[in-house]
Amino acid sequence: MSESTPVRWQPDRSKKLPPWPVPRLWTALCRGAAGTCPACGGTRLFRRFLKVEPVCAKCTAPLGLARADDAPPYFTIVVVGHIVVPLMMVVERTWTPDLWIHSAIFIPLSLGLAIGLLQPIKGMTVGVMTALGMLTDAGPG
Repeated sequence: MSESTPVRWQPDRSKKLPPWPVPRLWTALCRGAAGTCPACGGTRLFRRFLKVEPVCAKCTAPLGLARADDAPPYFTIVVVGHIVVPLMMVVERTWTPDLWIHSAIFIPLSLGLAIGLLQPIKGMTVGVMTALGMLTDAGPG
């Protein structure tokens, strides 16, 4: 091929469609937040607190191939920080409590929010990955 010939990318149309239902993005987000399979919504998404089921028992979607890695903790930290820091500033400006009172209020609040939001945020991350086809090793077949 000479240098003057432009290279045109063409999608690989030989790939088969996945054998499971591919949901719309909003549907996958809502199902993931609820802890159900993002593809069908018929079974649970998590085997343990943060361990994703390898395969959906109902629609055979390979949920275990969704490599969420560090994204859910990062998103959780961002959300919790945007809730706790403004509250902390409002409490400080309004009442000016001692440091131990701040600690007694905001450390348990931060921990509770982080633990409570981590699973739904991971479910939404897996849902987005399922809807966008970002499942690793999920080639044709």
